Amino acid sequence: MKRIFISAATIVALVTLAHADELSDIQTQAKQLREQMTKRIAELEKRQKALEQQQKAAAPAVNPVDAMAADLPYKAAVKAKPAENDDICIKGICVYGNFDMGLTYQNHGAPLNGIAAAPLNSLVSRNSSGSYFGVGPNQLSNSFIGLRGKQEIADNLYAVFNLQTLFDVNNGQNSNGVGSVAQNNGLTTNLSLQNAFGDSSKAGQLFNSAAYFGISSPTYGTFTMGRQSALTSELIANYDSLSGSNAFSLITFQGANGGGGDTENRILDNSYEYRVNFGPVRLAGEIQARNGGNSAPGNAFEGEIGFDYMGFSMDFVGGKIFDAVSAAALTPGQLAISATTLSAGLGQIGATISDNTVFSVGAKYVIGPWKIFGGYEHIDLSNPNNALNPGAFSTGGFIIAAPNNTNFTTDRILQTAWAGAKYSITPAFDIIGAYYHEWQNSFGGAADGNVVSNGVNFGQIAGCTDARSAKCSGTIDAVSLVVDWRFARHVDMYAGVMWSQAQNGLASGFLLANGNNNGTLNPAGGNKASSFDPGVGLRYQF
Repeated sequence: MKRIFISAATIVALVTLAHADELSDIQTQAKQLREQMTKRIAELEKRQKALEQQQKAAAPAVNPVDAMAADLPYKAAVKAKPAENDDICIKGICVYGNFDMGLTYQNHGAPLNGIAAAPLNSLVSRNSSGSYFGVGPNQLSNSFIGLRGKQEIADNLYAVFNLQTLFDVNNGQNSNGVGSVAQNNGLTTNLSLQNAFGDSSKAGQLFNSAAYFGISSPTYGTFTMGRQSALTSELIANYDSLSGSNAFSLITFQGANGGGGDTENRILDNSYEYRVNFGPVRLAGEIQARNGGNSAPGNAFEGEIGFDYMGFSMDFVGGKIFDAVSAAALTPGQLAISATTLSAGLGQIGATISDNTVFSVGAKYVIGPWKIFGGYEHIDLSNPNNALNPGAFSTGGFIIAAPNNTNFTTDRILQTAWAGAKYSITPAFDIIGAYYHEWQNSFGGAADGNVVSNGVNFGQIAGCTDARSAKCSGTIDAVSLVVDWRFARHVDMYAGVMWSQAQNGLASGFLLANGNNNGTLNPAGGNKASSFDPGVGLRYQF
Protein backbone atom coordinates (compact mmCIF):
# COMPACT_ATOMS: atom_id res chain seq x y z
CA MET A 1 0.00 0.00 0.00
CA LYS A 2 2.83 2.29 0.92
CA ARG A 3 4.50 1.42 -2.38
CA ILE A 4 1.32 2.29 -4.30
CA PHE A 5 0.97 5.65 -2.55
CA ILE A 6 4.59 6.57 -3.26
CA SER A 7 4.15 5.66 -6.93
CA ALA A 8 0.97 7.71 -7.24
CA ALA A 9 2.64 10.72 -5.61
CA THR A 10 5.55 10.42 -8.00
CA ILE A 11 3.25 10.35 -11.02
CA VAL A 12 1.32 13.45 -9.78
CA ALA A 13 4.57 15.29 -9.21
CA LEU A 14 5.79 14.50 -12.69
CA VAL A 15 2.49 15.57 -14.29
CA THR A 16 2.48 18.80 -12.30
CA LEU A 17 6.03 19.53 -13.30
CA ALA A 18 5.16 18.91 -16.97
CA HIS A 19 2.21 21.29 -16.83
CA ALA A 20 4.36 23.92 -15.10
CA ASP A 21 6.92 23.74 -17.89
CA GLU A 22 4.15 23.96 -20.52
CA LEU A 23 2.59 27.01 -18.79
CA SER A 24 5.95 28.70 -18.63
CA ASP A 25 6.38 28.16 -22.38
CA ILE A 26 2.90 29.58 -23.08
CA GLN A 27 3.60 32.67 -20.97
CA THR A 28 6.88 33.22 -22.78
CA GLN A 29 5.21 32.91 -26.18
CA ALA A 30 2.40 35.30 -25.13
CA LYS A 31 4.95 37.87 -24.00
CA GLN A 32 6.80 37.63 -27.30
CA LEU A 33 3.54 37.96 -29.25
CA ARG A 34 2.56 41.07 -27.27
CA GLU A 35 5.94 42.64 -27.99
CA GLN A 36 5.65 41.85 -31.71
CA MET A 37 2.11 43.26 -31.88
CA THR A 38 3.15 46.44 -30.05
CA LYS A 39 6.06 46.92 -32.41
CA ARG A 40 3.85 46.25 -35.45
CA ILE A 41 1.20 48.73 -34.29
CA ALA A 42 3.86 51.40 -33.76
CA GLU A 43 5.17 50.81 -37.29
CA LEU A 44 1.65 51.03 -38.75
CA GLU A 45 0.95 54.30 -36.89
CA LYS A 46 4.23 55.72 -38.17
CA ARG A 47 3.38 54.76 -41.78
CA GLN A 48 -0.15 56.19 -41.42
CA LYS A 49 1.22 59.56 -40.27
CA ALA A 50 3.70 59.62 -43.16
CA LEU A 51 0.93 58.86 -45.68
CA GLU A 52 -1.30 61.62 -44.26
CA GLN A 53 1.54 64.14 -44.57
CA GLN A 54 2.18 63.10 -48.18
CA GLN A 55 -1.52 63.35 -49.09
CA LYS A 56 -1.78 66.78 -47.51
CA ALA A 57 1.25 68.03 -49.44
CA ALA A 58 -0.03 66.62 -52.76
CA ALA A 59 -3.72 67.59 -52.43
CA PRO A 60 -4.98 69.56 -55.50
CA ALA A 61 -6.09 73.14 -55.02
CA VAL A 62 -9.65 74.28 -55.37
CA ASN A 63 -9.45 76.66 -58.34
CA PRO A 64 -10.93 80.05 -57.30
CA VAL A 65 -11.21 81.48 -60.79
CA ASP A 66 -13.58 80.54 -63.57
CA ALA A 67 -10.82 79.07 -65.68
CA MET A 68 -10.48 76.06 -67.94
CA ALA A 69 -10.06 72.48 -66.78
CA ALA A 70 -6.36 72.68 -67.66
CA ASP A 71 -5.69 75.37 -65.03
CA LEU A 72 -2.76 74.50 -62.76
CA PRO A 73 -3.25 74.21 -58.96
CA TYR A 74 -1.56 76.85 -56.88
CA LYS A 75 -3.01 76.72 -53.36
CA ALA A 76 -3.76 74.07 -50.75
CA ALA A 77 -7.12 72.36 -50.97
CA VAL A 78 -9.97 73.93 -49.09
CA LYS A 79 -12.76 71.49 -48.35
CA ALA A 80 -16.08 73.26 -48.20
CA LYS A 81 -19.69 72.43 -48.73
CA PRO A 82 -20.49 72.62 -52.45
CA ALA A 83 -22.43 75.74 -53.39
CA GLU A 84 -26.09 75.09 -53.97
CA ASN A 85 -27.49 75.92 -57.39
CA ASP A 86 -29.95 78.74 -56.79
CA ASP A 87 -30.64 79.63 -60.43
CA ILE A 88 -34.18 80.87 -60.95
CA CYS A 89 -35.38 78.09 -63.25
CA ILE A 90 -38.53 76.11 -63.95
CA LYS A 91 -38.34 73.09 -66.26
CA GLY A 92 -35.24 74.33 -68.05
CA ILE A 93 -36.40 77.96 -68.45
CA CYS A 94 -34.37 80.45 -66.39
CA VAL A 95 -34.56 84.13 -65.49
CA TYR A 96 -31.16 85.83 -65.19
CA GLY A 97 -29.85 89.37 -64.90
CA ASN A 98 -27.32 91.94 -63.77
CA PHE A 99 -27.56 95.36 -62.09
CA ASP A 100 -24.57 97.74 -62.07
CA MET A 101 -24.51 101.23 -60.60
CA GLY A 102 -22.16 103.48 -58.65
CA LEU A 103 -20.46 106.87 -58.65
CA THR A 104 -17.90 108.28 -61.06
CA TYR A 105 -15.77 111.36 -61.64
CA GLN A 106 -14.54 112.55 -65.04
CA ASN A 107 -12.07 115.39 -65.29
CA HIS A 108 -13.35 116.04 -68.83
CA GLY A 109 -16.78 114.73 -69.68
CA ALA A 110 -20.32 115.63 -70.71
CA PRO A 111 -23.72 115.39 -68.97
CA LEU A 112 -25.24 111.96 -68.40
CA ASN A 113 -27.41 110.60 -71.20
CA GLY A 114 -30.55 108.87 -69.93
CA ILE A 115 -30.90 106.32 -72.75
CA ALA A 116 -27.43 105.70 -74.23
CA ALA A 117 -25.96 102.21 -73.90
CA ALA A 118 -22.79 103.86 -72.56
CA PRO A 119 -24.36 106.84 -70.76
CA LEU A 120 -21.12 108.80 -70.04
CA ASN A 121 -18.01 109.87 -71.96
CA SER A 122 -15.72 107.34 -70.29
CA LEU A 123 -13.45 107.57 -73.35
CA VAL A 124 -12.32 111.09 -74.27
CA SER A 125 -14.78 112.35 -76.90
CA ARG A 126 -15.47 115.28 -79.19
CA ASN A 127 -17.77 117.05 -76.70
CA SER A 128 -15.74 116.18 -73.57
CA SER A 129 -15.11 119.42 -71.73
CA GLY A 130 -15.97 120.24 -68.12
CA SER A 131 -15.71 117.87 -65.18
CA TYR A 132 -18.51 115.51 -64.16
CA PHE A 133 -19.22 113.93 -60.78
CA GLY A 134 -22.33 111.90 -60.14
CA VAL A 135 -24.20 108.72 -60.86
CA GLY A 136 -22.25 106.09 -62.79
CA PRO A 137 -24.52 103.38 -64.21
CA ASN A 138 -23.23 100.39 -66.18
CA GLN A 139 -19.54 100.98 -65.47
CA LEU A 140 -18.04 97.49 -65.09
CA SER A 141 -20.85 95.80 -67.04
CA ASN A 142 -24.19 96.49 -68.67
CA SER A 143 -27.36 96.11 -66.65
CA PHE A 144 -29.67 93.56 -68.24
CA ILE A 145 -32.43 91.07 -67.62
CA GLY A 146 -33.10 87.96 -69.65
CA LEU A 147 -35.00 84.75 -70.10
CA ARG A 148 -33.32 81.67 -71.56
CA GLY A 149 -34.27 78.06 -71.98
CA LYS A 150 -32.99 74.62 -72.92
CA GLN A 151 -35.37 71.68 -73.17
CA GLU A 152 -34.77 68.19 -74.49
CA ILE A 153 -37.05 67.52 -77.47
CA ALA A 154 -35.54 64.20 -78.56
CA ASP A 155 -32.75 61.90 -77.50
CA ASN A 156 -29.73 64.21 -76.97
CA LEU A 157 -31.40 67.01 -78.97
CA TYR A 158 -32.44 70.29 -77.34
CA ALA A 159 -34.50 73.35 -78.17
CA VAL A 160 -32.81 76.56 -76.97
CA PHE A 161 -33.75 80.23 -76.83
CA ASN A 162 -32.54 83.49 -75.31
CA LEU A 163 -34.29 86.83 -74.79
CA GLN A 164 -32.29 89.68 -73.26
CA THR A 165 -32.63 93.43 -72.90
CA LEU A 166 -30.07 95.99 -71.71
CA PHE A 167 -31.25 98.99 -69.72
CA ASP A 168 -29.98 101.99 -67.78
CA VAL A 169 -30.46 100.95 -64.17
CA ASN A 170 -30.51 104.56 -62.94
CA ASN A 171 -33.83 105.28 -64.71
CA GLY A 172 -35.15 101.97 -66.07
CA GLN A 173 -34.99 103.03 -69.74
CA ASN A 174 -34.08 100.44 -72.38
CA SER A 175 -30.65 101.19 -73.83
CA ASN A 176 -31.05 103.19 -77.04
CA GLY A 177 -27.76 104.37 -78.52
CA VAL A 178 -29.29 105.45 -81.85
CA GLY A 179 -31.95 107.39 -79.94
CA SER A 180 -29.25 109.15 -77.91
CA VAL A 181 -27.75 110.36 -81.21
CA ALA A 182 -31.15 111.65 -82.38
CA GLN A 183 -31.54 113.51 -79.07
CA ASN A 184 -28.61 115.72 -80.05
CA ASN A 185 -29.84 116.65 -83.53
CA GLY A 186 -29.34 120.34 -84.25
CA LEU A 187 -26.69 120.75 -81.53
CA THR A 188 -23.66 120.25 -83.77
CA THR A 189 -23.04 124.01 -83.64
CA ASN A 190 -23.28 124.21 -79.86
CA LEU A 191 -21.32 121.33 -78.38
CA SER A 192 -21.69 122.61 -74.81
CA LEU A 193 -25.41 121.79 -74.97
CA GLN A 194 -24.84 118.17 -75.99
CA ASN A 195 -24.91 115.25 -73.58
CA ALA A 196 -22.86 112.05 -73.69
CA PHE A 197 -24.48 110.39 -76.70
CA GLY A 198 -23.11 107.45 -78.66
CA ASP A 199 -24.18 105.15 -81.49
CA SER A 200 -25.00 101.53 -80.63
CA SER A 201 -26.57 98.30 -81.84
CA LYS A 202 -29.11 98.82 -79.06
CA ALA A 203 -31.87 101.07 -80.40
CA GLY A 204 -34.63 100.78 -77.81
CA GLN A 205 -35.96 97.40 -78.98
CA LEU A 206 -37.93 95.34 -76.46
CA PHE A 207 -35.14 92.73 -76.59
CA ASN A 208 -32.29 94.96 -77.69
CA SER A 209 -29.46 92.53 -76.85
CA ALA A 210 -30.72 89.08 -77.89
CA ALA A 211 -33.84 87.45 -79.31
CA TYR A 212 -33.01 84.10 -80.89
CA PHE A 213 -33.94 80.42 -80.79
CA GLY A 214 -32.73 77.17 -82.31
CA ILE A 215 -31.72 73.58 -81.76
CA SER A 216 -28.60 72.16 -80.13
CA SER A 217 -26.86 68.80 -80.10
CA PRO A 218 -23.64 67.87 -78.24
CA THR A 219 -22.59 65.93 -81.32
CA TYR A 220 -23.82 67.97 -84.28
CA GLY A 221 -23.55 71.51 -82.91
CA THR A 222 -25.97 74.39 -82.41
CA PHE A 223 -28.05 76.29 -84.98
CA THR A 224 -29.80 79.54 -83.95
CA MET A 225 -31.87 82.22 -85.70
CA GLY A 226 -32.96 85.76 -84.82
CA ARG A 227 -31.18 88.72 -83.25
CA GLN A 228 -27.80 87.67 -81.86
CA SER A 229 -24.25 88.87 -81.33
CA ALA A 230 -21.85 89.00 -84.28
CA LEU A 231 -18.86 86.67 -84.13
CA THR A 232 -16.58 89.72 -84.00
CA SER A 233 -18.47 90.88 -80.92
CA GLU A 234 -18.10 87.52 -79.21
CA LEU A 235 -14.34 87.51 -79.87
CA ILE A 236 -14.04 90.90 -78.13
CA ALA A 237 -16.13 89.59 -75.22
CA ASN A 238 -13.98 86.47 -74.81
CA TYR A 239 -10.52 88.01 -75.16
CA ASP A 240 -10.71 91.39 -73.40
CA SER A 241 -9.66 91.30 -69.73
CA LEU A 242 -12.28 94.02 -69.03
CA SER A 243 -14.91 92.62 -71.35
CA GLY A 244 -18.27 94.37 -71.14
CA SER A 245 -16.99 97.38 -69.19
CA ASN A 246 -18.26 100.68 -70.59
CA ALA A 247 -16.14 102.73 -68.19
CA PHE A 248 -12.82 100.86 -68.34
CA SER A 249 -12.56 99.12 -71.73
CA LEU A 250 -11.91 101.08 -74.94
CA ILE A 251 -13.08 98.28 -77.22
CA THR A 252 -16.32 97.81 -75.26
CA PHE A 253 -17.09 101.52 -75.01
CA GLN A 254 -16.77 102.43 -78.67
CA GLY A 255 -18.33 99.21 -79.99
CA ALA A 256 -16.93 99.57 -83.50
CA ASN A 257 -14.43 96.78 -82.84
CA GLY A 258 -17.15 94.32 -81.95
CA GLY A 259 -19.20 95.43 -84.96
CA GLY A 260 -16.44 94.94 -87.50
CA GLY A 261 -16.05 98.68 -88.08
CA ASP A 262 -19.40 100.11 -86.96
CA THR A 263 -21.04 99.52 -83.60
CA GLU A 264 -24.54 98.99 -85.07
CA ASN A 265 -23.30 95.63 -86.40
CA ARG A 266 -22.23 94.36 -83.01
CA ILE A 267 -25.62 92.61 -82.83
CA LEU A 268 -27.11 91.27 -86.06
CA ASP A 269 -30.79 91.18 -87.00
CA ASN A 270 -32.20 88.58 -89.42
CA SER A 271 -29.23 86.38 -88.56
CA TYR A 272 -28.46 82.66 -88.76
CA GLU A 273 -25.59 81.10 -86.82
CA TYR A 274 -24.13 77.59 -86.66
CA ARG A 275 -21.52 76.36 -84.18
CA VAL A 276 -19.86 72.97 -83.82
CA ASN A 277 -16.93 71.52 -81.86
CA PHE A 278 -14.51 68.80 -82.91
CA GLY A 279 -12.59 67.95 -79.76
CA PRO A 280 -10.57 71.05 -78.82
CA VAL A 281 -11.34 72.77 -82.16
CA ARG A 282 -14.44 74.91 -82.72
CA LEU A 283 -15.97 76.30 -85.92
CA ALA A 284 -18.72 78.89 -86.39
CA GLY A 285 -20.41 80.75 -89.22
CA GLU A 286 -22.98 83.55 -89.19
CA ILE A 287 -24.88 85.54 -91.81
CA GLN A 288 -27.22 88.53 -91.65
CA ALA A 289 -29.84 88.99 -94.39
CA ARG A 290 -30.76 92.56 -95.28
CA ASN A 291 -34.35 93.82 -95.17
CA GLY A 292 -34.21 94.81 -98.83
CA GLY A 293 -34.91 98.12 -100.56
CA ASN A 294 -33.58 101.38 -99.16
CA SER A 295 -32.52 99.98 -95.79
CA ALA A 296 -29.49 99.29 -93.64
CA PRO A 297 -27.53 97.49 -92.48
CA GLY A 298 -27.05 95.16 -95.41
CA ASN A 299 -25.92 91.58 -95.72
CA ALA A 300 -23.16 90.37 -93.43
CA PHE A 301 -20.99 87.22 -93.46
CA GLU A 302 -18.64 86.09 -90.69
CA GLY A 303 -16.67 82.92 -89.95
CA GLU A 304 -14.65 81.71 -86.97
CA ILE A 305 -12.14 79.00 -86.11
CA GLY A 306 -10.62 78.48 -82.66
CA PHE A 307 -9.16 75.94 -80.26
CA ASP A 308 -8.30 75.24 -76.62
CA TYR A 309 -5.12 73.49 -75.44
CA MET A 310 -3.59 73.20 -71.96
CA GLY A 311 -5.04 76.46 -70.66
CA PHE A 312 -4.41 78.31 -73.93
CA SER A 313 -7.30 79.51 -76.13
CA MET A 314 -7.22 81.23 -79.50
CA ASP A 315 -9.82 82.33 -82.06
CA PHE A 316 -9.73 83.86 -85.54
CA VAL A 317 -12.69 85.71 -87.07
CA GLY A 318 -13.09 87.14 -90.57
CA GLY A 319 -16.06 88.88 -92.10
CA LYS A 320 -17.63 91.18 -94.66
CA ILE A 321 -20.41 93.65 -93.81
CA PHE A 322 -22.33 95.64 -96.42
CA ASP A 323 -24.02 99.02 -95.90
CA ALA A 324 -22.73 99.37 -92.36
CA VAL A 325 -24.04 102.47 -90.57
CA SER A 326 -22.24 104.90 -88.27
CA ALA A 327 -24.90 107.27 -86.91
CA ALA A 328 -24.29 110.98 -86.33
CA ALA A 329 -26.38 113.90 -85.11
CA LEU A 330 -27.97 116.03 -87.84
CA THR A 331 -26.75 119.58 -88.39
CA PRO A 332 -29.32 122.40 -88.06
CA GLY A 333 -29.44 122.67 -91.88
CA GLN A 334 -29.98 118.93 -92.38
CA LEU A 335 -32.64 118.88 -89.67
CA ALA A 336 -34.57 121.74 -91.27
CA ILE A 337 -34.75 119.88 -94.59
CA SER A 338 -35.43 116.37 -93.29
CA ALA A 339 -38.15 117.50 -90.89
CA THR A 340 -40.34 118.61 -93.79
CA THR A 341 -39.43 116.12 -96.52
CA LEU A 342 -38.90 112.73 -94.85
CA SER A 343 -40.75 110.34 -92.57
CA ALA A 344 -39.96 110.94 -88.93
CA GLY A 345 -39.95 107.23 -88.12
CA LEU A 346 -38.86 106.72 -84.52
CA GLY A 347 -36.27 109.45 -85.02
CA GLN A 348 -33.97 110.83 -87.72
CA ILE A 349 -30.19 110.60 -87.88
CA GLY A 350 -27.26 111.35 -90.14
CA ALA A 351 -24.99 108.46 -91.06
CA THR A 352 -21.77 107.46 -92.79
CA ILE A 353 -22.32 104.33 -94.90
CA SER A 354 -19.53 101.85 -95.66
CA ASP A 355 -18.72 98.31 -96.75
CA ASN A 356 -16.39 96.79 -94.16
CA THR A 357 -13.91 93.91 -94.23
CA VAL A 358 -12.69 92.69 -90.84
CA PHE A 359 -10.12 90.26 -89.49
CA SER A 360 -9.71 89.64 -85.74
CA VAL A 361 -7.60 87.36 -83.59
CA GLY A 362 -7.78 86.87 -79.84
CA ALA A 363 -5.77 84.75 -77.39
CA LYS A 364 -5.96 83.86 -73.71
CA TYR A 365 -3.73 81.82 -71.40
CA VAL A 366 -4.78 80.66 -67.95
CA ILE A 367 -2.29 79.42 -65.37
CA GLY A 368 -3.28 79.21 -61.72
CA PRO A 369 -4.48 82.63 -60.48
CA TRP A 370 -3.42 84.36 -63.72
CA LYS A 371 -5.41 85.03 -66.88
CA ILE A 372 -3.53 86.76 -69.69
CA PHE A 373 -5.40 88.27 -72.66
CA GLY A 374 -4.48 89.78 -76.01
CA GLY A 375 -5.90 90.56 -79.42
CA TYR A 376 -5.59 92.39 -82.72
CA GLU A 377 -8.14 93.62 -85.25
CA HIS A 378 -7.79 94.98 -88.79
CA ILE A 379 -10.78 96.75 -90.39
CA ASP A 380 -10.99 98.10 -93.95
CA LEU A 381 -13.82 100.62 -94.49
CA SER A 382 -14.70 101.56 -98.09
CA ASN A 383 -17.50 103.38 -99.89
CA PRO A 384 -20.61 101.17 -100.24
CA ASN A 385 -21.44 99.37 -103.48
CA ASN A 386 -25.11 99.94 -102.69
CA ALA A 387 -25.53 103.63 -101.88
CA LEU A 388 -28.44 104.56 -99.61
CA ASN A 389 -30.86 107.40 -100.30
CA PRO A 390 -32.24 109.93 -97.78
CA GLY A 391 -35.07 108.33 -95.87
CA ALA A 392 -33.42 104.89 -95.63
CA PHE A 393 -34.74 102.65 -92.88
CA SER A 394 -32.21 101.78 -90.19
CA THR A 395 -31.86 99.80 -86.97
CA GLY A 396 -34.71 100.08 -84.48
CA GLY A 397 -37.04 101.99 -86.82
CA PHE A 398 -34.86 105.11 -87.17
CA ILE A 399 -34.64 107.04 -90.46
CA ILE A 400 -31.31 107.93 -92.12
CA ALA A 401 -32.10 111.45 -93.22
CA ALA A 402 -28.63 112.41 -94.44
CA PRO A 403 -26.54 109.42 -95.62
CA ASN A 404 -22.89 109.98 -96.61
CA ASN A 405 -21.96 107.35 -99.21
CA THR A 406 -18.64 108.91 -100.33
CA ASN A 407 -16.64 109.42 -97.14
CA PHE A 408 -13.83 107.03 -98.07
CA THR A 409 -11.98 108.45 -101.08
CA THR A 410 -9.25 106.08 -99.96
CA ASP A 411 -10.08 103.08 -97.81
CA ARG A 412 -9.84 103.79 -94.12
CA ILE A 413 -7.69 101.19 -92.34
CA LEU A 414 -8.51 101.04 -88.62
CA GLN A 415 -6.31 98.78 -86.49
CA THR A 416 -6.53 97.95 -82.80
CA ALA A 417 -4.27 95.95 -80.50
CA TRP A 418 -4.84 95.21 -76.85
CA ALA A 419 -3.39 93.26 -73.93
CA GLY A 420 -4.56 92.64 -70.40
CA ALA A 421 -4.28 90.47 -67.31
CA LYS A 422 -6.45 89.34 -64.44
CA TYR A 423 -4.95 88.10 -61.16
CA SER A 424 -7.01 86.43 -58.43
CA ILE A 425 -5.40 87.51 -55.17
CA THR A 426 -7.98 85.41 -53.32
CA PRO A 427 -10.94 83.40 -54.60
CA ALA A 428 -13.07 86.50 -54.04
CA PHE A 429 -10.72 89.36 -54.94
CA ASP A 430 -9.37 90.18 -58.43
CA ILE A 431 -7.13 92.87 -59.84
CA ILE A 432 -7.45 93.54 -63.58
CA GLY A 433 -5.39 95.67 -65.94
CA ALA A 434 -5.53 96.44 -69.66
CA TYR A 435 -3.84 98.51 -72.38
CA TYR A 436 -5.45 99.46 -75.70
CA HIS A 437 -3.90 101.07 -78.79
CA GLU A 438 -5.84 102.08 -81.90
CA TRP A 439 -4.53 103.71 -85.06
CA GLN A 440 -5.78 104.72 -88.49
CA ASN A 441 -4.18 105.75 -91.78
CA SER A 442 -4.64 109.04 -93.58
CA PHE A 443 -7.55 108.18 -95.89
CA GLY A 444 -8.22 111.52 -97.55
CA GLY A 445 -7.62 112.02 -101.25
CA ALA A 446 -7.05 114.85 -103.71
CA ALA A 447 -10.81 115.05 -104.27
CA ASP A 448 -11.27 116.04 -100.60
CA GLY A 449 -9.42 119.33 -101.22
CA ASN A 450 -8.38 121.55 -98.33
CA VAL A 451 -9.83 122.06 -94.87
CA VAL A 452 -11.28 125.57 -94.52
CA SER A 453 -12.90 126.56 -91.22
CA ASN A 454 -13.85 130.06 -90.00
CA GLY A 455 -12.14 131.45 -93.07
CA VAL A 456 -8.83 129.78 -92.18
CA ASN A 457 -7.23 127.38 -94.66
CA PHE A 458 -5.70 124.48 -92.73
CA GLY A 459 -4.24 122.82 -95.82
CA GLN A 460 -5.05 119.78 -97.90
CA ILE A 461 -6.55 116.64 -96.40
CA ALA A 462 -4.65 114.11 -98.53
CA GLY A 463 -1.77 112.66 -96.54
CA CYS A 464 -2.40 114.79 -93.43
CA THR A 465 -0.94 113.65 -90.11
CA ASP A 466 -2.28 116.33 -87.72
CA ALA A 467 -5.76 117.16 -86.38
CA ARG A 468 -7.04 119.31 -89.29
CA SER A 469 -9.44 116.54 -90.38
CA ALA A 470 -10.92 113.31 -89.05
CA LYS A 471 -9.41 111.73 -92.18
CA CYS A 472 -5.86 112.40 -90.98
CA SER A 473 -3.83 109.59 -89.49
CA GLY A 474 -4.24 109.34 -85.73
CA THR A 475 -4.14 107.21 -82.60
CA ILE A 476 -6.04 106.48 -79.41
CA ASP A 477 -4.40 104.99 -76.31
CA ALA A 478 -6.08 103.85 -73.11
CA VAL A 479 -4.82 102.28 -69.87
CA SER A 480 -7.14 100.77 -67.24
CA LEU A 481 -6.90 99.31 -63.74
CA VAL A 482 -9.78 97.70 -61.80
CA VAL A 483 -10.17 95.83 -58.49
CA ASP A 484 -13.22 93.64 -57.93
CA TRP A 485 -14.29 92.14 -54.57
CA ARG A 486 -17.03 89.49 -54.45
CA PHE A 487 -17.86 89.94 -50.78
CA ALA A 488 -21.14 88.02 -50.89
CA ARG A 489 -22.90 85.55 -53.09
CA HIS A 490 -24.23 87.27 -56.23
CA VAL A 491 -22.86 90.66 -55.12
CA ASP A 492 -19.52 92.36 -55.78
CA MET A 493 -17.97 95.79 -55.28
CA TYR A 494 -15.46 97.34 -57.67
CA ALA A 495 -13.27 100.39 -58.16
CA GLY A 496 -11.42 101.36 -61.32
CA VAL A 497 -10.05 104.05 -63.59
CA MET A 498 -9.28 104.47 -67.29
CA TRP A 499 -7.00 107.11 -68.79
CA SER A 500 -7.46 107.74 -72.50
CA GLN A 501 -5.81 110.01 -75.07
CA ALA A 502 -6.72 110.71 -78.70
CA GLN A 503 -4.25 112.33 -81.12
CA ASN A 504 -4.24 113.90 -84.58
CA GLY A 505 -7.04 112.71 -86.87
CA LEU A 506 -8.79 110.78 -84.11
CA ALA A 507 -8.90 113.99 -82.02
CA SER A 508 -9.98 116.33 -84.84
CA GLY A 509 -12.61 118.85 -83.69
CA PHE A 510 -12.41 117.77 -80.04
CA LEU A 511 -13.05 120.64 -77.63
CA LEU A 512 -9.91 119.58 -75.72
CA ALA A 513 -7.83 119.72 -78.92
CA ASN A 514 -8.58 122.06 -81.84
CA GLY A 515 -12.39 122.26 -81.72
CA ASN A 516 -14.56 125.28 -81.07
CA ASN A 517 -17.93 125.09 -79.33
CA ASN A 518 -19.71 126.02 -82.59
CA GLY A 519 -18.23 122.99 -84.34
CA THR A 520 -15.49 124.85 -86.22
CA LEU A 521 -11.72 124.40 -85.88
CA ASN A 522 -9.40 126.56 -83.79
CA PRO A 523 -6.11 127.29 -85.60
CA ALA A 524 -4.41 127.82 -82.23
CA GLY A 525 -5.63 124.51 -80.85
CA GLY A 526 -3.59 121.39 -80.17
CA ASN A 527 -3.60 117.94 -81.72
CA LYS A 528 -4.37 115.78 -78.70
CA ALA A 529 -7.03 115.35 -75.99
CA SER A 530 -7.07 113.21 -72.85
CA SER A 531 -9.25 112.42 -69.83
CA PHE A 532 -9.57 109.98 -66.92
CA ASP A 533 -12.60 108.54 -65.13
CA PRO A 534 -12.19 106.99 -61.65
CA GLY A 535 -15.32 105.24 -60.46
CA VAL A 536 -16.73 102.85 -57.86
CA GLY A 537 -19.79 100.67 -58.02
CA LEU A 538 -21.84 97.72 -56.82
CA ARG A 539 -23.19 94.82 -58.87
CA TYR A 540 -25.92 92.27 -58.22
CA GLN A 541 -25.97 89.25 -60.52
CA PHE A 542 -28.42 86.37 -60.64
